[in-house]
Amino acid sequence: MALIENSLTIDKTLAVPVYLQVSNGIINHIRQGILKPGAPLPASRVLAKNLHVHRQTVVSAYDELYAQSWIDIYPRKGIFVAKNLPDVVPRRLAATIQSHALASETSFPVPDKIHVASLFNKPADGNLIFNDGFPDTRIAPVELMVREYRRFANYRFTPTYLMYGLEQGSLNFRTELAKFLSATRGLNVTAADILITKGVQMALYLTAQVLLSKNDVVIVGDPGYSGANEIFEHSGAKLELVPIDEHGLNMDAVETICKSKKVKMLYVIPHHHTPTTATLSSERRIRLLELAKKYKFAIIEDDYDFDFQYSGSPILPLASIDTCGNVIYVGSFCKTIAPGIRIGFMIAPPNFLLQAIKLRKLIDRQGEHLLEEAMANLLKNGDISRHLKKANKLYHERRDILCGLLNAHLGDYITFKVPDGGFAIWVNYKQGIDPVKVAQKASELGLTISAGQDYYHDRSNKCNSVRIGFASLNEQELEDAVAIFSKAIKKVSGII
Repeated sequence: MALIENSLTIDKTLAVPVYLQVSNGIINHIRQGILKPGAPLPASRVLAKNLHVHRQTVVSAYDELYAQSWIDIYPRKGIFVAKNLPDVVPRRLAATIQSHALASETSFPVPDKIHVASLFNKPADGNLIFNDGFPDTRIAPVELMVREYRRFANYRFTPTYLMYGLEQGSLNFRTELAKFLSATRGLNVTAADILITKGVQMALYLTAQVLLSKNDVVIVGDPGYSGANEIFEHSGAKLELVPIDEHGLNMDAVETICKSKKVKMLYVIPHHHTPTTATLSSERRIRLLELAKKYKFAIIEDDYDFDFQYSGSPILPLASIDTCGNVIYVGSFCKTIAPGIRIGFMIAPPNFLLQAIKLRKLIDRQGEHLLEEAMANLLKNGDISRHLKKANKLYHERRDILCGLLNAHLGDYITFKVPDGGFAIWVNYKQGIDPVKVAQKASELGLTISAGQDYYHDRSNKCNSVRIGFASLNEQELEDAVAIFSKAIKKVSGII
């Protein structure tokens, strides 16, 4: 026994709890053969005294060892190393099978049928990034999320939240979300009308899988959001491309397609279209709803950047004035909070929503229950609304800073329209400037920026525009990024 007491090393400065240091030390002695099966161990009071630790620490260590089957405890007899020790080395399936690295590929065929584009290659270490338009995670209300999770740690109903929940999502969250959407977007909805998802991408995937069959026609804007287009094509749909102008989707082009083909679905981002930032005009919204009613197709409305408006008031969603059940409305809090907070929603008529809920159960069972409950509290307490006000002020300032820098340093090389909201600016290069060469040169100089090809469905078409995100960069970073951008354009143009 003295051997154990003298050879166990305890370091109270380590992050590892002392009781685990004790239990791990005893396990090592057993593995090394220093302690044999059936050997007696010191009483907890004795070992605690010799190690200069609290008796409860040793009791916890012995409890840990007993739970892992390393020791046997006999009341009024003592504590002993287990006679039947747990396996300490995984057993081979067969003695003839040798250990080796994972195979480099399968022995069965794997079809290459998942096609996904990326707007950016992996940026070089240390590069600044003009991304596609992401929020600044440095201002995310992390402390509010931590507060809610800490509250759950002391809440007697928390074990309930750790069990399986409703496939449709937390009732508390859906109730608070319905109030929030009704107040901010004019949607007359209840908790029953909402399905919680892990972001818009999941909502789009569920929608496509429920509605689309092979060769169904889907109308999308071009340039547009490749992430949605890829989902629709993966579902077997045929895309019909409609041009985007300063007022959004061209409705004449939409109607022309409807007259010649049976359209199943139309995907639209009416508020700050990706990538051009154009907002669909009120007149076109009304006409789109009329066309959907006449030709009986579904409208998938993507609630993109709605909460971020810097001038004027945002036009309310199509879903707020849809009286025929043609609109499926999808959105998320990935821009409101942070992209890593994967929580979104879908609003649709009951017959469609039921099918989406069933499919959700098949692929993911349910969402993150604790996260949804935390979000419910943040909405109920007004924390989300307060965060949005602060974020809008900051992003408005950053938009103005970037626009000023672009005008000052690149007015002779680019044109752009100041967006009334959102996280990005759509920049058009003047004739003779190659976006691909600009992106390559910028990367060499320390700035990652898109070359623009992935904005259009036909990526072989030459694109003369680029989307520049400003929200995730502070003033100094914007100045540095524009300086590199300017230098890259001038080098490519032969000016310097």
